[in-house]
Amino acid sequence: MQGTANLNLMIKTARKAGRALVKDFREVENLQVSSKGPGDFVTRADREAEQIIKEDLQAARPSYGWLGEETGEEAGADPTRRWIVDPLDGTTNFLHGMPHWAVSIALEHKGEIIAGVIFDAAKDEMFFAEKGFGAFMNETRLRVSGRRNMIESVFACGVPFAGKSTLPATLKDFAKLMPVCAGVRRWGAASLDLAYVAAGRYEGYWEREINPWDIAAGLVIVKEAGGFVGPVREGRDIFESKSVIATNGEMFDPLAKIIRSV
Repeated sequence: MQGTANLNLMIKTARKAGRALVKDFREVENLQVSSKGPGDFVTRADREAEQIIKEDLQAARPSYGWLGEETGEEAGADPTRRWIVDPLDGTTNFLHGMPHWAVSIALEHKGEIIAGVIFDAAKDEMFFAEKGFGAFMNETRLRVSGRRNMIESVFACGVPFAGKSTLPATLKDFAKLMPVCAGVRRWGAASLDLAYVAAGRYEGYWEREINPWDIAAGLVIVKEAGGFVGPVREGRDIFESKSVIATNGEMFDPLAKIIRSV
């Protein structure tokens, strides 16, 4: 697919950051057995990846605003546009040497995500979309799955950790959903959960507490692949509520009914 200049810039930047992270990822296994451990190393890799992305995007589009996981929010001269970036989604996976993490870059215009890129560098899978132009993984057009029956469907979720207050509700979600579906997966990278919904690998995904930079790119990719997205609490804004439900064309209502009943 021939994208716009902005999308091409996002893809090029994600690849550059992803290549740097892959080099660092190869060192993690060695660090696992060191006395200090890999934690400080991964924190540095995360920050350096964000710096790569920020420098390249701001050099090309100096007027755009910025929201990044590591460096926070910065207003731009153009108040209608901003980048929303997670340089390393799935940090815990990266830290433990598990090849399931991604670079996520989104472009927001007047409060709407209009383009998104999610790069799974370890598997060389580039998911991307622009509003009105469809969603792709590398050279393949993406479509959400066509499954209509809950019992045949596989879902993904984010499970809270470190004592977050949404854990009890999430466990109730599991209790209601697992008896009526084909399975639930928790792989620890929200951006890839959304990308997998877009690719038809999952029928749906939900999370009760999630940051905008984790999901921004995935939202437009799911929608451009024919899926639906919404907040956990009906009528709320996804970013303001920090919650999301995303599904194929058939599963939104049944999944949302279960999650919203808790």
